Amino acid sequence: MQGDASKGSGLIRGRFDEGLDEVMEQINASIGFDRKMAAQDIKGSLAHVAMLCEQDIISQADATAIKDGLEVIRAEIATGAFAYSVELEDIHMNIESRLRELIGATAGRLHTARSRNDQVATSFRLWVRDAHDRTSQLILQLVESLAAQAGQHAETIMPGFTHMQSAQPISFGHHLMAYVEMFGRDHGRFRDSRERMNESPLGAAALAGTSFPIDRGRTAELLGFARPMRNSLDAVSDRDFAIEYLSSASLCMTHLSRLAEEIVLWMSPQFGFIELSDAWTTGSSIMPQKRNPDAAELVRGKTGRVHGALIGLLTVMKALPLTFSKDMQEDKETTFDAVETLELCLKAMIGMMGDMKPRVSEMRAAAGTAHATATDLADWLTRELGMPFREAHHITGRLVRLADERKSSLDELSLQEMQEVDPRITADVFTVLGVEDSVTSRRSVGGTSPERVAQEVEEWRSRLDRLRAK
Repeated sequence: MQGDASKGSGLIRGRFDEGLDEVMEQINASIGFDRKMAAQDIKGSLAHVAMLCEQDIISQADATAIKDGLEVIRAEIATGAFAYSVELEDIHMNIESRLRELIGATAGRLHTARSRNDQVATSFRLWVRDAHDRTSQLILQLVESLAAQAGQHAETIMPGFTHMQSAQPISFGHHLMAYVEMFGRDHGRFRDSRERMNESPLGAAALAGTSFPIDRGRTAELLGFARPMRNSLDAVSDRDFAIEYLSSASLCMTHLSRLAEEIVLWMSPQFGFIELSDAWTTGSSIMPQKRNPDAAELVRGKTGRVHGALIGLLTVMKALPLTFSKDMQEDKETTFDAVETLELCLKAMIGMMGDMKPRVSEMRAAAGTAHATATDLADWLTRELGMPFREAHHITGRLVRLADERKSSLDELSLQEMQEVDPRITADVFTVLGVEDSVTSRRSVGGTSPERVAQEVEEWRSRLDRLRAK
């Protein structure tokens, strides 16, 4: 059992005679959420104490006692035996107080040449760095799942849309590869942000550095940072790394939401393009026939939480003078929530992509509606008959109107009917009016032909191997 928490609360209240008001204690405390950084706090403390010993700032005996005590605390936290105290404000003071109970006054040497300002900044930066790594791996898993579906359906034809109106036939694999590109950019943003944030604030102390002969390069090395931060004021006050994560997360959630919306549409009877199993759908309390895409809808709905976290932290930081202000305690709770939300939504989308079964015949039938090959007809008139495209566009529009009047598709018009609109049209026009012909013909770079889609899938598979190797 841990001792009286009030003993620990005196660790930083030496000049105060009275205790905190109850409401002040509530608004001041962050232990309810920053306990998530316990592992990072202990990691930072172990690096700090190792450096202090190497620099002969504390003795080997004291360093060993502190290290052993921190390992006991790590185990207590892992097993759920650690008792958290609101009176001790945050995870850092909770751990320090428990360390004092375990090893006595020697625990106080751990805080030599360190402030809670650089301690908090280090723990939070380590936590967000870990979040970058987890998120990046989940994005790669989603890209892999999307690419796998795309590879299987490079030749599956569906309607492509503009304005949510059927526009041109495309490959379903091509459609999915568009999301591969989006999430690939998301991965790049997280990777760039991680590289930029990988500097250590530890040793900046309260704001001005320290007079002790510390080795900031050594603690940076022990914590896996590329280097120490170059300015002590910036080190304790910077939260760009969290804002960058939230910015990348917000854009990633936007992409997830777009894909989620497509799933919702595709599952509706009006589209009927895909099926999801019982594992990713729910029923209705009153309508027994329903199969609702709730997982996709929740991904779509949770996007606002992540966007809100970004706006919230930008607002916290927008007018803060250097260096630390208590406002910055508001940097963590919404960041923690946003990270957990994004990771959950990525896992859900990975699951849905693996579970999704396209209904190939329904997609193909929909692709042939609404004169989807009209552009192919205009291109043929331009290419084969030498018409200016605007003239070809006009003639095609007349043929579309004729097909509407006949309640037929373009390829169901007879050659004679077409020639009544323009006598130069030949029977070769029918080679471009089928949806398969349309999709296959679009071989330009980035196009929807099955050949191009297969190439893109293979390129991404190779890229995934390279990204995972880094």
